[in-house]
Amino acid sequence: MKSIIIGGGKVGYYLVQTLKKRGYYVVLIERNGAICQKIAEDIDIEIICGDGTDLEVLKDAGIQEAEIIAAVTGTDEENLVICEIAKVSFNINKTIARINNPKNIAMFKALGVDKTVCSTEVIANLIEYEFDKDNFKLIHTFERGAMILVEIIIHADDRWSNQFIQDMDLPAECVITSILRDEQVIYPRGDTRFLENDKVLVITNKAALAKLKKIR
Repeated sequence: MKSIIIGGGKVGYYLVQTLKKRGYYVVLIERNGAICQKIAEDIDIEIICGDGTDLEVLKDAGIQEAEIIAAVTGTDEENLVICEIAKVSFNINKTIARINNPKNIAMFKALGVDKTVCSTEVIANLIEYEFDKDNFKLIHTFERGAMILVEIIIHADDRWSNQFIQDMDLPAECVITSILRDEQVIYPRGDTRFLENDKVLVITNKAALAKLKKIR
């Protein structure tokens, strides 16, 4: 799984460092040569010295093989342009933009940027969740990533399938808010049974989510 981070400032530095420690393949694009040199001395990652809004620079970084683009420069306008280029020119489905001015959040979302966040840790978690292909879909984060809303799709071979909620050994830090079944919204109770193709909405945290994956 490959992600490209544009912007090697404080946020970008700690973001690539965090992703590297978690074992992800990450490429950094930064236009300042001195910053590139400093990061290269500290972190063993691929670094492209160039403008993240330049199509040729993005191609050099291997954007065609990337699954996620995170624009974390210090300029909201540049982050927006980068995300738009990634979507329109390279068909990248997942784009994450750092927002420096909260007033710009609505504009970014209206223009199709998938996620807008400020915290390095939250951005790192978003990338990790997007790389997760185990039918767990991150819907939203709360309290700077302390809580997360996740959609879980039930398949026929899951341990959850045809099980009652009351019989499931769910983590304490886990609240099932609703079940989407066809076009029906179900507000579950203990005697509610999970069925194939159900979309289960769960509020939890990162540690409890790991436990949920193990019991599927």
